[in-house]
Amino acid sequence: MGDRPLARDAREAGEARYDDGRRGKLSAAAEVPLLVEAEGPVRILRLNRPRRLNAVSLPMYEALEAELARIGADFETRVVVVTGTGRGFCSGADLKAHRDHEASMAERHAYIETSQRVFRAIQTLPQPVVAAVNGHAIGAGCELALSCDFVIVAEEAKLRMPEVALGTFIGGGTAYTLRRRVGHARAAELILLGRYFTPEEAGAWGLANEVLPAEEVLPAALDLAGRLARNAPISMRLAKRLLDRAESVDPEEALRLEAEALFTCMASEDWREGLEAFAEKRAPVYRGR
Repeated sequence: MGDRPLARDAREAGEARYDDGRRGKLSAAAEVPLLVEAEGPVRILRLNRPRRLNAVSLPMYEALEAELARIGADFETRVVVVTGTGRGFCSGADLKAHRDHEASMAERHAYIETSQRVFRAIQTLPQPVVAAVNGHAIGAGCELALSCDFVIVAEEAKLRMPEVALGTFIGGGTAYTLRRRVGHARAAELILLGRYFTPEEAGAWGLANEVLPAEEVLPAALDLAGRLARNAPISMRLAKRLLDRAESVDPEEALRLEAEALFTCMASEDWREGLEAFAEKRAPVYRGR
């Protein structure tokens, strides 16, 4: 898949907008909540409300949900990178919009349920997802980053889940997933205190893969995505699925699932390509078959 040109002008809620795929060249339409670019087999999703530090809205969640569904069904896309337009990654829920507009119960349900589907879609997407956290990641923005498989964060970024200090609560399943990842004590510290934590702390706790200057975050994420994209896509999809299920199965079931995955890989054309490339001392060309 080559660089993807502007495919549609999708200004309605639930739609993304494709750009020309070249780095740094963004659509001028700031009202479009999600910009989508393609660089070969890598899809870049840019949260696009820079004047609100990319605060999430229902239209943004709807756009993410729709685009993730398209990506999940597209075998040509090997890796996804999520980042923010401007100087922020995502400042969380748009509190000004919530304050200015008294949402109906139906609107609140739609917002919460759509956001939860987005977080889970990222976690279960067949392709690996890399968060390029180019700036602050607060509340839902922090949850969004932590839903990804890889997290590269700017050393200047502020990270926080402040919901309890605002009379609300985290909604992306983070109380469950964070406890599994860092243990009860650390999860309680971050959720119940709602304190800021540094990118360095995130790295030490296993919540971030790299901490870099802000200007290096997206290039590093794209480099990582490129390396991932060279791997066999069937193998990566199976590996991600098993990682997602790892703590919900017993050791015997885990072994059975891994054996099934191995048999699936060995029945693929990519398995033969990998063997031949190894024997011929060349880089393999995987086709996802």
